[in-house]
This record gives sequence, C-alpha cells and structure tokens, in this order.
Amino acid sequence: MRWRSSVPYAAAALVAVLLVATTLAGRGGQADAGFLDGRQLRLLAPAAPGGGWDQTAREMQAALRGTAGRTEVYNVAGAGGTIGLSQFVRHDGDPTQMMVFGLVMVGAIESDDAPVRLDETTPLARLTTDYEILVVPADSPIRDLSQLTERMRTDLPSVSFSGGSAGGVEQILTGLIAGAIGADPARVNYVAHSGGGEALATLLSGRATAGISGVSEMISQIEAGTVRPLAVSSAARLPDLPTVPTLREQGVDVELSNWRGAVAPPGISAADEAALEKLITDMTASEAWRRTLADRGWGDATLTGPEFETFLDEEQRRVADVLAKMGLA
Repeated sequence: MRWRSSVPYAAAALVAVLLVATTLAGRGGQADAGFLDGRQLRLLAPAAPGGGWDQTAREMQAALRGTAGRTEVYNVAGAGGTIGLSQFVRHDGDPTQMMVFGLVMVGAIESDDAPVRLDETTPLARLTTDYEILVVPADSPIRDLSQLTERMRTDLPSVSFSGGSAGGVEQILTGLIAGAIGADPARVNYVAHSGGGEALATLLSGRATAGISGVSEMISQIEAGTVRPLAVSSAARLPDLPTVPTLREQGVDVELSNWRGAVAPPGISAADEAALEKLITDMTASEAWRRTLADRGWGDATLTGPEFETFLDEEQRRVADVLAKMGLA
C-alpha cells in the first residue's frame, strides 16, 4: 500500500524532470543565460549584410549558441549605423537586445550631427580590433603607394576613394594620409557607402581610384586577385598579409586601428548589464570565438566595465577632434 500511494508522487516528479529538460532543450541549452528567462536574444547589425558589423554579429550568434541558445541577427542599414542606433534606443530596459557598433559609428555620429548619441546606450564590451587596407583594382595602372600619393600631391580631387560611411574610419584614414603627404585633408574626394559590398562594387566598376576597407573584409578579394593591396594601416606587417607593407614603411607616417564592440539599450538593470557583460566575456574566452578571430584575422580586444566606458569616452573625444580638423564635424 505504501508503494502504491507513492506512485502518484513518483510520476509527478518524473513529469517535473521531463518538463525542465524540455524547457532547457527548447531554449537551446541556455541554462547559463537564465536572465533571458527563455526569451530570444536579438543582435542588431546597423549596416547592410556583408560588412564588418554584420560579420561580427553573425559570428557572435554562432559563438553564443551554447549559452544563449538560438539568437537572431537583423540588419538596419544607413548613415554609418546612426539609423540603427536611433531605432535601437527605443528598446528601453530590454536586456534581450544588443547592438554591434564601433569606431565607424563614433565618427558618423560626429560628422552627421546625429540626434541620438552613444551616451544613450549601455556600453557592454569592446570585442575586436581590425586594421584598414588600401587597395586598387587589379587592372589599375597604379602599382604601388608611391604612385598613388604622387597623384594625390599633383591633383588631389582627381583621386577618388571608395569606402564606408561618411565620417567613418576609412574617411578618417584618407584625411590622415593626405595630411601626412602635405595635401589638404578637406579636399579629399571620398565616396561614402553604407556597406562594404557597395563600396567594393564602386571600386571594381572603375568609379573610384582606390578603396579602403577593413583587412578582414577585403582579404578574400585580395586572395581572389580582384584587387591589388598597396598598404595596411597597422604598426607592423600583418601575419596574414606578410608581403603588404605598412603605410609607415613607405614614408606615410600614419597608423590607425579599427575596433568593434557591443552595447545594450538604455534603462536595463545593473543585474542585467552584469549578466550581458558576463555572457560576452564567456563568449570571447570560448573555443568557437578563438577560431573566429583566427579565421577572420581579427585581433582580440576584449574590454568591459568601467575600463571600456573610459575607453569609449576617450575615443569619442579623439574622433570629434580629428573630424573637426578635417572639416567634417
């Protein structure tokens, strides 16, 4: 009789275990991301598909699968990410939302005098760093950097550069190069685009003399032979492109690195902010993310907490100063 009376309790316990297991399975095993409470994490890439922010968001999506379960990446392109930013801040208090951003957006906010600024988000982490590369189409008569800079000195407006959004890292680099060779940065002929794919199309169509992009975005075109690399913006040659000299090696005293990170909407709780930072920190230590860095050629630049907030404040001031000198802000 005792055994019989315990049967309903045993059955109930079994059902409870099955329900818990089913719930965890349905969440993609996101037991470590319990603050999401079963909700789906959404990652905003504020640019068109194919560019650096889109690549970063999709690699995060893959690396977070084991802890956050199934996540969604969506794109809102335009104006150096500021259109996406203006939509993102509407998710006030929602910890299921994250946005990828970086130095490009910092510049676009200043150059466009954007109504929404990064101060209205919750900074989470810096993730990666990347360098810029200067290229020309494979059939271009320009063979090296010295030929390009000579044309810039002779007739700067006739040399057009294809790159990312206005005020972004690519345009900043063109201005720095012009200044370093004694030309007027304000006279640089720069053709801005909302995404890397569009910038590449302009370059390959012959509508631009040269192109500037992140190494990770351009390396496949270099390997395919569609473009010829002239210089990288790093301090030393890059392991993946050992034959491509730096700007400084060729007499142009310029160094510039790009970086990307993530923010959350305004108004989230301190607990949710800490949970999101931990989620990202755990992701950057994962084997999947380490493979991503190696495959993409990105540098690990993980930084969170007050240190990241200080870094972001300094970057905003530095970029505002540079763009003002270029006449872009």
